[in-house]
Amino acid sequence: MAMIGVLVYDDVQALDVTGPMDVFAAANGCMSSVQPAYTLCTIGRDTKTVRSEGGLTIVPDTTLANAPALDMLVIPGGAGSRVVNADTVLLEWIRQRAASAQRVVSVCTGLYILAATGLVDGRRVTTHWAHAVDARARYPNVRIEAEHLFLRDGHFHTSGGLTAGLDLALSLVEEDHGPGVALTVARELVMYMKRPGNQAQFSVPLDAQTRGSGRLRPLVDWLVDHLDEDLGVERLADRMAMSPRHFSRLFADTFDATPARYIERLRLERACVLLTSGALAVDRIATSIGFASADAFRRAFRARYRASPNEYRERFGR
Repeated sequence: MAMIGVLVYDDVQALDVTGPMDVFAAANGCMSSVQPAYTLCTIGRDTKTVRSEGGLTIVPDTTLANAPALDMLVIPGGAGSRVVNADTVLLEWIRQRAASAQRVVSVCTGLYILAATGLVDGRRVTTHWAHAVDARARYPNVRIEAEHLFLRDGHFHTSGGLTAGLDLALSLVEEDHGPGVALTVARELVMYMKRPGNQAQFSVPLDAQTRGSGRLRPLVDWLVDHLDEDLGVERLADRMAMSPRHFSRLFADTFDATPARYIERLRLERACVLLTSGALAVDRIATSIGFASADAFRRAFRARYRASPNEYRERFGR
């Protein structure tokens, strides 16, 4: 039985607290063991009720001084993380608990608190994509890789924003009790799919729709619907009534990538959906998303996801 302590403080993000807790509680509910696999408690600086960003009030189960020995410490994010990260008593308590805990987990901007302890200096971590630049400036010794949904470095686990905390918790359940239990929990919580840690925090089309503006706005949806076609710069520039040079410059300024690199990301994300939602052969998938050959698709897929298409399907497919 693993004891999990979840830190709570004023202006915490409620979902960062309740999301992982619900994943571990659901794991308890779907296992047939006499004792629960996980015991959960919330830990406050003191006994005072805390109020989340959204107004939810939480009465801590225990305090820093009285908290039990922990197998896992979860540090959620929220606006308050940029306040309590200056609390020297809290930071020292985290350092002490990290020395004995099997796992230390930060969710979203909980990284601000974890990074302030110095425990993850030199380590690979992630956080909410919108806070990555600020977090890098505050903690230059930490290797922030915000393109990841979640990351593990040693016994430190970090996740991106909000719902990514559920994905991280689900991966820990899988590590503890196998993929069968993790998939049962995902179904119980009506999660769309069990996402791997190296998946981006938000979809490439959503990113494109967010960034796309002005003259390039109509291009976004068109690209998604024509991935199986030749999408060279000349054709795209002609479609937007621009010279290839001007189009390439505007595209890079808008999407922070060359047209070829960005289209490859769109195609690979579509491949992830096809691999995990059906039994279409890899060769057919490669053709359907516009790769010149199955070999080229496999190389590009492995370079981005550190797994072959078949390995990805085996691990994350239905």
